[in-house]
Amino acid sequence: MTLNTEYQEKFQNRHIAPNETDTAQMLKTIGVGSIDELIDQTVPAKIRLKQPLNLPAALSEFDYLNNLKQTASKNKVFKSYIGQGYYDVIVPGVIQRNILENPGWYTQYTPYQAEIAQGRLQALLNFQTMVLDLTGMEIANASLLDEGTAAAEAMFMQYSLRKNTKADTFFVSEELFPQTIDILKTRSEPYGIKLVIGDHRTVELNDSMFGAIVQYPAGHGEVYNYADFATAGHTHGIKLTVVADLMSLVLLTPPGEWGADIVVGTSQRFGVPMGFGGPHAAFFATKEEYKRSMPGRIIGVTIDSAGNYALRMALQTREQHIRRDKATSNICTAQALLAIMAGMYAAYHGPKGLKLIAERIHGLTVLLSQSLAELGYEQLNSAYFDTVKFSLGDLAGPIKAESINNEMNLNHVGQDVTISIDETTSPEDIKTIVKFFARVKGKSLTDVDFDGLQAKVETVIPAELQRTSAYLTHPVFTSHHSEHEMLRYIKSLETKDLSLCHSMIALGSCTMKLNATTEMVPVTWPQFSKMHPFAPADQTGGYMQLFDELNNWLSEITGFAAMSLQPNAGAQGEYAGLMVIRAYHNDRGDHHRNIALIPSSAHGTNPASAAMAGMKIVVVKCDENGNIDVADMKARAEQYKDNLSCLMVTYPSTHGVFEESIIEICEIIHQHGGQVYMDGANMNAQVGLTSPANIGADVCHLNLHKTFCIPHGGGGPGMGPIGVAKHLVPYLPGHAVVDIDQGKSIPAVSAAPWGSASILIISHAYIAMMGGDGLKNATQYAILNANYIKTRLQHHYPVLYTGANDRCAHEMILDCRAFKNFGIEVVDIAKRLMDYGFHAPTVSFPVAGTVMVEPTESEPKHELDRFCDAMISIRHEIDDVEKGLSDKIDNPLKNAPHTVSVVTGNDWEHPYTRQKAAFPLPYVAAYKFWPSVGRVNDTYGDRTLICSCPPLTDYEFEESEVTTPEFGT
Repeated sequence: MTLNTEYQEKFQNRHIAPNETDTAQMLKTIGVGSIDELIDQTVPAKIRLKQPLNLPAALSEFDYLNNLKQTASKNKVFKSYIGQGYYDVIVPGVIQRNILENPGWYTQYTPYQAEIAQGRLQALLNFQTMVLDLTGMEIANASLLDEGTAAAEAMFMQYSLRKNTKADTFFVSEELFPQTIDILKTRSEPYGIKLVIGDHRTVELNDSMFGAIVQYPAGHGEVYNYADFATAGHTHGIKLTVVADLMSLVLLTPPGEWGADIVVGTSQRFGVPMGFGGPHAAFFATKEEYKRSMPGRIIGVTIDSAGNYALRMALQTREQHIRRDKATSNICTAQALLAIMAGMYAAYHGPKGLKLIAERIHGLTVLLSQSLAELGYEQLNSAYFDTVKFSLGDLAGPIKAESINNEMNLNHVGQDVTISIDETTSPEDIKTIVKFFARVKGKSLTDVDFDGLQAKVETVIPAELQRTSAYLTHPVFTSHHSEHEMLRYIKSLETKDLSLCHSMIALGSCTMKLNATTEMVPVTWPQFSKMHPFAPADQTGGYMQLFDELNNWLSEITGFAAMSLQPNAGAQGEYAGLMVIRAYHNDRGDHHRNIALIPSSAHGTNPASAAMAGMKIVVVKCDENGNIDVADMKARAEQYKDNLSCLMVTYPSTHGVFEESIIEICEIIHQHGGQVYMDGANMNAQVGLTSPANIGADVCHLNLHKTFCIPHGGGGPGMGPIGVAKHLVPYLPGHAVVDIDQGKSIPAVSAAPWGSASILIISHAYIAMMGGDGLKNATQYAILNANYIKTRLQHHYPVLYTGANDRCAHEMILDCRAFKNFGIEVVDIAKRLMDYGFHAPTVSFPVAGTVMVEPTESEPKHELDRFCDAMISIRHEIDDVEKGLSDKIDNPLKNAPHTVSVVTGNDWEHPYTRQKAAFPLPYVAAYKFWPSVGRVNDTYGDRTLICSCPPLTDYEFEESEVTTPEFGT
């Protein structure tokens, strides 16, 4: 044996699953001699990159983590008393290890297939119940992106609900957090909504106003009684949104009890790390009468095919992918994983535990206020929960210097300072603050009767604002307070959900790929997780280095000049990109350019985002092959040349094809004065082979939760940064608190300056460990795996669209519409796949009655074969129905999925065997995943909408209610 000093394990060999033998067999099946030959047949030569990606050499997992530790050390983690919507927290270990760090929770998909998502649906229903109880409202959603965008969604909902269509003014309390005001400015401008920013105590409300928004407690800490303000607004038809601190509502009167119409905020301080800004789950609660206008996902109670308790996403008909440009929101990604954590935090502590935490926070704040008052400092808040405000005058500078010397960050605003206390603060921390405040005045701690003050702390919350109503009374919040009980509860829900831990999730357009452990580990390092997004710049060197590197790498991959990392979801990226295009046109005096051309095959978020950006949508036809109709594109571009703003295009197309005419299409738009916005949903088929800039795009958003390995988290978090060409760089989003202005920046689109900063580490790790060659290989193997599946399935299911050489890109559409002729719907195939241990591919998008399949590069051949075998077996089951060998109604597809209680029950009256139902192929028996409920009844659930945890003893159904269920998709 000789010592091999050159060996270094390649991460790409861990990420890309097919080995050499698998690759050779798949190429033979497809009928090509090499991957290069396949790529030449798939990707048009004229769009191919001429040079390889100029990225640093790939690092091993070991070396990457060592390097990142050096980067992380450049972040100085001081005690944070900045507040402003972000607070240090204690993450219960049982939640951190078993949810946040557990791939059984973070690798799930959005719960569109409810039967194999009952665990996270229950966890999200817990979150909704928690929000409803604490806010005093009637209906809540299962999270939004952040507090600022939730406030903006509330403003637009109020605008869309206004009865006086001439009302165009929105009152904004000047004591909202500045980042929230910034986002309201962004979102109001395209609609011509006028913002009046002022003091709620002195503003003159009038009939031109459709809504108002206030903060509770206010931005600088004061707790106001808004009851009279709410009443006065209602007399003018003004609906009131309240941005509330969820922890404070344990002690404060809920907004729903004094007149709020909408309550929004963040659940970050319920056990979710600051993470330099995110991800955090925002909440949105309102009155039930507004349920069809409420943005985001709502989890509702229904029944399954056996009449048992079940859950699913409710009221889907109001969502953007159905309503498109008529949608009230473009929200697609939620923050499901973080909402689940927040709900579990409430369940773990329960109402008594939360009250103790809130009282401790409030008590320490009172202690600080009274101690500093004894030193002669003027405290400006009369009623407060966790934040005190002091006027410092000439002492502002020395106080700031002393706080930094003590490694503490306060919130300095001119000559004032606010100090926000959180659950990690101790009496010793309060002593430290008092000591340096004393030192500045030439005094010491002995000048304060600290122990005496601590012994007699009493609340300063006025009696009329103290909470008296009960909250979190459901057993889920009173039953799991020991770690053993909580662990078992979490695991009981986890086992009900199918995730990437179990099998391939072959979702077209959603790219469910490996989320490697090494990519995930640093997210919870304290140097990253405990950073406040408004920490001083000289403390954030590690994050700045990481952002700079990621910006450069993503710019190289896309071919663009620069990125904005701020958008914290794909739809946010779409919106940000369109607002940048809007700003560019306006800056050139082309205010009239407001037409967006959008192909009929586009994602549902595209027209919704364009409408939100104040654009008028003109639909461009697709030809019989699914490609953009170039002739129609030319005609539309010529017709609207004077007002053309942009084209929104997905590439490869939503149909899974590299369209040959894409460069010509981009040139047509540019010739008529427009910009090209490329939807980056299908970037997994581009990286290293081509790029948005190479094709001719001006803007592109990247779904980091797709191509760049951030987990989907059961429905979120996502990230949607945008890349732009050089001429658009000056307009990239800025921020009201942290100076990231590019010269002519649009206001913020997300609450934190770099969006959900802590999970950017995941994409940084992926790129660093893959290197340029690895990223290109990943793309090539994604295309190889897709064409292998296509070859195996095309004789059983027609493939709807292919490229010039009969190849698909990274995904394909299988046409199932003909099966409807003998009673089989595409939803039946989706549900039957659960019996085979698989999550269904994307159903009925972009074409109704089809499934869109995307395997990604992370799946090995044997898993692809397992999926293909399942699909072929299901095709044979369909054949049996067509031939009359199976009953058209009582067959394995119509009754799917089959639960263990059904299969093992005493009664079995179906004409097929129990084995056929539960173990249709030999491999299923070796590793069976049992759906926890039968097919859910969507229609019943929407008819009897229940969006909080019902007492199970009260939740019984009459037989007449369940004998003829109506099932939807």
